[in-house]
Amino acid sequence: MTAEVTVFLADDDAGFRQAYRRLFDRTDGFRVAGETGDGAEAARLIAARRPAVALLDVQMPGMDGLEVARGVLATTSTKVIMLTTFDLDEYVHTALSLGASGFLLKNAAPQEVLQAVRTVHAGHAMLAPEVTGRLLERLAPPPPERAHAFAGQVLSERELQVVRFVARGYSNQQIADELFLSLETVRTYLRRMFAKLGVNDRTHLAVLAYEAGLLRDSR
Repeated sequence: MTAEVTVFLADDDAGFRQAYRRLFDRTDGFRVAGETGDGAEAARLIAARRPAVALLDVQMPGMDGLEVARGVLATTSTKVIMLTTFDLDEYVHTALSLGASGFLLKNAAPQEVLQAVRTVHAGHAMLAPEVTGRLLERLAPPPPERAHAFAGQVLSERELQVVRFVARGYSNQQIADELFLSLETVRTYLRRMFAKLGVNDRTHLAVLAYEAGLLRDSR
């Protein structure tokens, strides 16, 4: 029997938390390990209960979601998904840099929420594909000192092509179609890049691509 995925809900909108609790309660394989609308209390409860996945709103009283994420990711094995709106895109980039596993828009459909939690729990990242490119391109230009291995020709030209598509939110199959490659070849490229750049998933590969200026350079 598959173990339940324990989920913690942190959002200062009680109605939003109630809707998410109902969603998880009526779906097999999930259990809500706690909820709160206060950031400081979220940090304390997550440290005590160690849920598998925490959904954190960016803005909460007591402590904002970024500070909660910083502490949770530094001291527990709980994986973090940030909840956001377009108005707070820059905070999501910061959260991903801290090690969060992705983000959800607060108007995400129920099935998107469930899939995001499953994906993150499985050890992968979840960037909402329909907004990934826009999210990264809307952020302020990175400071010059945020240089990465992309500039040192660590990646091949083909790998750079793949990572640009990743940063724009393309799926592996879409990348394969665009570059006339097999799906397994795309997966092989991704595994190699993860190893070369010291990242574990597509989300953080996309963050590095943004910080290296790959999206701007490809225009």
